[in-house]
Amino acid sequence: MTMTPDPITAPSGAARIRHQIVWSRLIAIVEEQARTLIRAGFSTSTREAGDVSAGVFDPEGRMLAQALTGTPGHINSMARSVKHFLDVFPVSTMRPGDAYITNDPWKATGHLHDFSVVTPLHRDGQVVALFACTTHVVDIGGNGPSPDSGQVYQEGLFVPIMKIASEGVMNDSLLQIVRSNVREPVQVEGDIYALVACNDMACDQLGGLLTEYAMPDLAEVGGFILAASGKAMREAITALPDGTWTNRMRIDGYEDAIDIVATLTVKGDHIHVDYTGTSGLSRYGINCPMSYTEAYTAFGVKCVIAPGIPNNSATLDCVTVSAPEDCIANAPFPCAVVARSTIGQMLPDVVLGCLHQALPETVPAESTGTLWNLRLGAAHGLSESRGAPRTPFMVTTFHSGGAGARPMHDGLSATPFPSGIRNVPIEITESITPLVVWRKELRVDSGGAGRQRGGLGQVMEVASREDAPFTIFARFERVENAPRGREGGTDGAAGRISLVSGGKMRPKGVQIIPAGDRLVVEMPGGGGFGPAADRDLAEIGNDLRRGYITPEAARRDYGITLGADGKPLRTQAN
Repeated sequence: MTMTPDPITAPSGAARIRHQIVWSRLIAIVEEQARTLIRAGFSTSTREAGDVSAGVFDPEGRMLAQALTGTPGHINSMARSVKHFLDVFPVSTMRPGDAYITNDPWKATGHLHDFSVVTPLHRDGQVVALFACTTHVVDIGGNGPSPDSGQVYQEGLFVPIMKIASEGVMNDSLLQIVRSNVREPVQVEGDIYALVACNDMACDQLGGLLTEYAMPDLAEVGGFILAASGKAMREAITALPDGTWTNRMRIDGYEDAIDIVATLTVKGDHIHVDYTGTSGLSRYGINCPMSYTEAYTAFGVKCVIAPGIPNNSATLDCVTVSAPEDCIANAPFPCAVVARSTIGQMLPDVVLGCLHQALPETVPAESTGTLWNLRLGAAHGLSESRGAPRTPFMVTTFHSGGAGARPMHDGLSATPFPSGIRNVPIEITESITPLVVWRKELRVDSGGAGRQRGGLGQVMEVASREDAPFTIFARFERVENAPRGREGGTDGAAGRISLVSGGKMRPKGVQIIPAGDRLVVEMPGGGGFGPAADRDLAEIGNDLRRGYITPEAARRDYGITLGADGKPLRTQAN
């Protein structure tokens, strides 16, 4: 691909306008690509939660545009993964109708539950673009979504980079292998077809765009996109003070607590983040491959430094990441990695802690981080000691605790940061399983107190309509180490897993909810920002009226009582 010398200044004004229009059209195409994947998907993770990514790449494997729909972990790791596909299948070997697939954790998006598909677009016998997409499938076999496994071999079916379609014909041998290795074959195969279909749709759309503008390929526009984005990102970094800042976060881990240590260095027009000092590998599946570490680290940097600049290979190249070999943020093959989000989704908060030192009053307090998804199932050998369950199932229902308070605003309640995945409606879960959700509500008093209050977590109470046991594949964080407040704000509430009957459950590992009992999940709240004594009385009154805080918490955290007229009064120094 030939790039123009300086696409920012060399083209005429008319050419720049044309490039910008085509760029906007590319973003629209990849957004429709992602929407098609969601509409065609079978599993709740795809069609309800939007746990997907989609993007267009040049023939060298550089991402030019990404869909707005999707998660940073998928999008940013997918941005690097296409070059791995090209190492196995160079563009010179690709034929119209070909499509390629993998769920290799180290060459794609970090664990076996994510399938990525790459499809070339041919014009006049040449590959002019590549479309890539990713989705999280509900099951991939093995030990299921629990982090109890010790190696990736136990975690399910590993599909190396290979063809899923050859000149328009699907690879039925691979699909048979998939169907024979998963508990939900219809959902998983349906999602694979959705991945292939959304890329095909995007190829058709881009082909029409190239014809409309009489463009032979994306070489000129691609050069403009990468040069313009890279220049803007470098300018944003250059505006920062040079320096080095270190932040440390302790999280629960599995067998032992884990320390994540990040050192962020700004030097000129480049940012480097190093994880030296981070804990070593776990025996269990909470290890994080470097692909996922890079993805969420870059997101943490970019959402503060340059949130308005389009995300593509040029902007991602401005942030580099390193981690010692065999640390939990750089897990090598064949480590167990199914719950790599346990580490990866904490990294933006660790990076924000570094940036807070350089840019005070800019970044939020700590959030729940890792999603509090309920991974539930029932099957012979999983939920009963003998016999088969009345209705076998495997489902992931996506939910989250609270986000950290921001310098000028309260934290968002029951909102996933950094993943951005949508909560799955309880009606969907109830319609495809024998489960019933008896309670789903905001968790009172869970947001950290402060000038700005942390976002609230939520409480869910789940049971089976069949009076039968079911299994939870638990992989929850922030049970022992709550999200921390910032600048004097207090910590959010830690999470808790228990049974209505009174039993306390472990935050990680496969466990059975007995027949007739109910699972209670109390999700963490986000940390507060600034001293609680500085919170506006009217805001405290609003929190009380809405039931976000109790009168006891108002007295304890803010020194507030209600007067005879029902208005809050500050009665003591806090």
